[in-house]
This record gives sequence, C-alpha cells and structure tokens, in this order.
Amino acid sequence: MAEKGSTFRLRYGMVGGGPGSFIGPVHKASIDLDHSADLVCGCFSRDAEKNRQAGNRWGLDDVRVYDNFFDMAEKEAAREDGIDFVVIVVPNSMHYAASKAFLEKGINVVCDKPLAFTVEQGYELMTLAVEKGLEFMVTYTYTGYPMVQEARRLVRSGELGVIRMVMAEYPQDWLSDKAEETDNKQAQWRVDPTQAGLSCCVGDIGTHVENMVHYVTGLEIESLSANLDTFVEGRLLDDNARICLDYKGGAKGIYWSSQIAIGNENGLKIRIYGTKGGIEWAQERPNTLYLALKGKPVQIMNRGNGYVCGAAQAYSRIPAGHPEGYFEAFGNLYRNYCEVLKAGKAEIKPDERHIFTDVVDGVRGIKFVADCVKSSNEGGIRVDGSFNYE
Repeated sequence: MAEKGSTFRLRYGMVGGGPGSFIGPVHKASIDLDHSADLVCGCFSRDAEKNRQAGNRWGLDDVRVYDNFFDMAEKEAAREDGIDFVVIVVPNSMHYAASKAFLEKGINVVCDKPLAFTVEQGYELMTLAVEKGLEFMVTYTYTGYPMVQEARRLVRSGELGVIRMVMAEYPQDWLSDKAEETDNKQAQWRVDPTQAGLSCCVGDIGTHVENMVHYVTGLEIESLSANLDTFVEGRLLDDNARICLDYKGGAKGIYWSSQIAIGNENGLKIRIYGTKGGIEWAQERPNTLYLALKGKPVQIMNRGNGYVCGAAQAYSRIPAGHPEGYFEAFGNLYRNYCEVLKAGKAEIKPDERHIFTDVVDGVRGIKFVADCVKSSNEGGIRVDGSFNYE
C-alpha cells in the first residue's frame, strides 16, 4: 500500500466504466480535479477486447488490466504498490459482489448507489467495512454542492426552528417512452429487475431524494406510505412514485420522483419548512439557495460569497459568478474521501469538514427503496420506515 504522509498520491482501480460507459469517465474526471489519486488498474468490461481498449485509453500496464474483479482484488491486495481504493461503477446487480470482494481483501471501496439489492446484503457490507476498519463511500453526488452545505448548516443550527414539513421531488422525462427498446443501454438495465433490483424510479432517483433530505436535515423516517406507478405499458418496473412520510420528532414529508414527467431533465429539488423559516434548493440551479425567515424578505444566497458558511466556502473551487456544477460536486466527495484515506495512512485525525456519504447512507437508501416497494405492493399501506444502524 501507499506510503504514509499528507502529500502523497493515492492509487485506485476501477471496476466497470468501459467503452460506452457514462459514469466511469465522470468518476475519473472528478478524481482528477484535485490530482489526489491515480488510476493504476481496472477491470472495465466483461468483454476482453473492450476491457483492453479501456486500459489502453487510460495508459495502464496490461498486467494491471484484469479479466474479473475477484482476480483484481486478490492481486492488488498482494502488491507492494497495490491500490488504496477501488471505484465500482458496474450495473446495480454487481455492486454487492464487487464491494465484498475488495472489502474482504482489505481494500477501501467507493461504490455507486444502490449499495446492494437487499437490506441484508447492505448490512453485511457495512459490518465488513467496520470490522476491517475500511472507508466505504457511496456516491450520492448531489451532496457535494456548496449550497447544500449551507442548507445543512441552516437546518442543523436551528435557524429555521423546529422542522415541520419537507417537500422534495426529482422529475425526469427520459423514460416517457420505451427507451429500453432502443439501443439506449442506460435504459435497458435500469428497467430490468435482474440488473436494477426492486425498483427503477425509486431505486434510481428516488433514493437521491431520501439521501438529500437526510443529509441536510438529519431527520429519520418513522413510517411511510408509497404508491409506485408504471405508466409505460409493458415496462417491468416503476417509472413514477408518490411517497408520504412521517419523521421521528413529528415532521412530515412528501416525495415525488418520476421518469415520465415530460419537460423535466434532472429536477432534484428540496424545500424545508420550520417554525422560523424555510429554504429551497434545486439541482439545476445549484449555486443558489433561497432562504425565507419569518417576517423578513426572501433572501437569495449564492455560492462563493463571504456570507455562506465555511463548509460551503470549502466546497467552492472558483470565484462567485462562475457556474460550478456536477463534476465539481462529484470532485468534492472524492477530495473529502481521499483526504480521510491520507489522514488514516498518516495516523492523524481527519479534518471534521471532510465528510462524505458512506456505507451507512447506502444501507439507509436500500431500506428506503425496499419499504417503498413493500408499501406499494400492499396497496400503499403505511410501513415502518425506521432504520437502525447501530
């Protein structure tokens, strides 16, 4: 493994992300923003030629382009210059097996959501990571925006008072028609239960709603009632979801996620209302946060200005007025993750600002999806949504 110190470069490998992948190159570009880790190996595709092409594209030694992730985990763990962490960007059905293979070999993991197919699998991965003292990040990307940090501060500091109501939505329109019957591979696996799991819409984007609300507010779900819809005829999984929630402590929530909402591209939005005020943040306008305090004019707060909190300032990369977006948010997660890994190797305490969505968040997300599916399958009955991660 890598040497101790605070300025060394970490080494990482990637599972998935071969030719035609969207998310693999996004991960690599985001890591490259801060030059804190180098891609040194991978298993990019089950197709041997595509796997080789990906390795050549990124300038890797052929010896470190592996045929399968089991072989990769074993051989990298045995190398003096082995990887510090692995990035897993394969379809959902492979997340559990790939994560487990690297955790068992003592290698830190980054995995796209969902963490696994079942809650039981999620708990197993969480337990394994804790027992081995490994860092496990689940990439809920949108938590990396600067103004999400400001929203988190406003809520958790009590400036909005006691939280009463949460309204959150995530509408898209890209599955309004049967895109899975075209050559759209992203659509094909997302609507396939064998690859996507229990849910398409809730599992793909509704889980981002759940994570964002919890990240900002800290609210824990007590119970929920869900109705999952499949509007496109012949589709096997949901493409729309309506969810009503009760949180511990008395707050209420309404979530809507949809992939058939024509005219919407990537409309993640949260609105949070307390006894003293409310806030609104939208992913498609990520540099702006709306704050309304009782009896005062609505304030429009922008990223990069001196009036936002230190955490939000630390997440900004360029001066105010210059748009920052998805790659920078992703990069913030990786910067924090890599700094925590470096601190561990240097045997020092990591900076408390270096937070990222972890394996606990991943398990919470799996349970949320399972609870929504259970409720919907039983006619929208209210189910216990509480999550115990002790």
